[in-house]
Amino acid sequence: QVQLVESGGGLVQPGHSLTLSCAASGFPFRGAGMNWYRQGPGKERELVARIFGTWNTTNYADSVKGRFTISRDNVKATVTLQMNSLQPEDTAVYYCQTRIGGRAYWGQGTQVTVSS
Repeated sequence: QVQLVESGGGLVQPGHSLTLSCAASGFPFRGAGMNWYRQGPGKERELVARIFGTWNTTNYADSVKGRFTISRDNVKATVTLQMNSLQPEDTAVYYCQTRIGGRAYWGQGTQVTVSS
């Protein structure tokens, strides 16, 4: 079955960096679009970054452009979110997501807390 397992969250000071990873299995990863969402305290879940399967085209939310980078390794079936210059407003649970056959699949999420 489809599985998405996130890792790499934690507590970090403002201005510092963190790298999240999502290990995918149970579906043809190479052609799948992969997304990172986040949900901050009291906020709705929002799309942070996406990478498409065919040409590795990427999109980012305006709030993270220039700071976050999404990438994928089709051999390892992983998608990574490199987060630089983190700010307190980046505090959230980060989720890996994909859509297979019209159905959305989510990982369990990983907590990122940005605080001094």
